[in-house]
Amino acid sequence: MERQQDGTRSQQAVQKWGGTGFEAEFGGPPARLEHLPWEQSVASVRFEDLAPVSAFAVVPGRRWGPGWWWSATTGRHVIHGSAAMRTQLMTLDRDPEVTGLAGRPVRLLWRDVADERVRSWVPQLFARYADGTGLLADCPSHPADGGDRAQRARVALEVACARVGWSYRRLQPPPAVVAVNLRWLAGYRHPRYQGPPGLWVALAEAFAAPRPLADGAAAVGDPLQVLPVVYHALWSGWLETRLDEPLSERALLCARGDDRGRADIPAASAAGRNEG
Repeated sequence: MERQQDGTRSQQAVQKWGGTGFEAEFGGPPARLEHLPWEQSVASVRFEDLAPVSAFAVVPGRRWGPGWWWSATTGRHVIHGSAAMRTQLMTLDRDPEVTGLAGRPVRLLWRDVADERVRSWVPQLFARYADGTGLLADCPSHPADGGDRAQRARVALEVACARVGWSYRRLQPPPAVVAVNLRWLAGYRHPRYQGPPGLWVALAEAFAAPRPLADGAAAVGDPLQVLPVVYHALWSGWLETRLDEPLSERALLCARGDDRGRADIPAASAAGRNEG
């Protein structure tokens, strides 16, 4: 639904746009930047495989600096520049429709028809979806972050993305409870927490109907061995629960079923579900 709404807003932006075309700038051979028309770059460049086109700033005195997020989707690290961006990476990494992630892989340039000046913007985040489309996004901590320049860039990038069937969003932070729950589950995103296949069969039986987390885990075996697998299953979406409520031992969990209501036991995962 959210992606459909993005498409509607982008098409409206295209109809209002009076500017010219767009150009993409991205990393090529060492110490060299490549330039292509935007539409051509979308068709030929795997942005999810690119290094950042510009570095995240390190600001003296700021409590947060650039870091790396290990992606369960790709099995690789993705650079981020803020806590807000890390939270959005975490959210997208859990989205089963996302197949690739990258930090700041492309700079867009265009000419402002109002004053004939060349403008540019580097979106903080790129995500590739399973259908081949892409998302360019910024991750502000607050809606007003970036000021007027960010708002002007938003209009331009919505148009650029709509022209190629992509979307641009300024991603807003999730509710605090959701963010806390996701951070906890993200600690179990690595496949080493998946456990043996037999344990997943037992979890499917234990949580065939909604059941408190602690109760179901104890029914399967030693909680020290079972709970990490439960949290990994929650991260992967195979077990389901409400993330807008505190994830406690009393939280109700249920195994995700197929169209016939049977538990859909996943195959063993690799280091990243779309690595390479």
